[in-house]
Amino acid sequence: MAHSVSAKKRIRQNQTHRARNRWRLRTMREAIKEFQTKLSAGDNSGAQDALKTACAVIDKTAQKGVIHKGQAARRKSRLNAQLKAKAAS
Repeated sequence: MAHSVSAKKRIRQNQTHRARNRWRLRTMREAIKEFQTKLSAGDNSGAQDALKTACAVIDKTAQKGVIHKGQAARRKSRLNAQLKAKAAS
C-alpha cells in the first residue's frame, strides 16, 4: 500500500485512466462487431456506414494512446478488406 500523498494520488489517477481506457476499448470492439454483424447480414450500405463509424472510433482510440497507431491502421485495413471481399462476391 502506498504511503506518500503523491503515490496515493497516482493510484487514484491510474484507476481513472484504466476505467476510461477500458471504456474506449469496449466502444471500439462494439463498433467493429456492429460492422461485422451488418456485413454478415448482407446489408452492404449499412456495413459501409458502420465501417465509417468504426474507423472513426478506431482512430480516436489510437489518438488517445489506448492502442498503437499501427494496430489501428491494421484493424481498419482488415475491415476494409472484408467489405471489399463481400462486395466482390
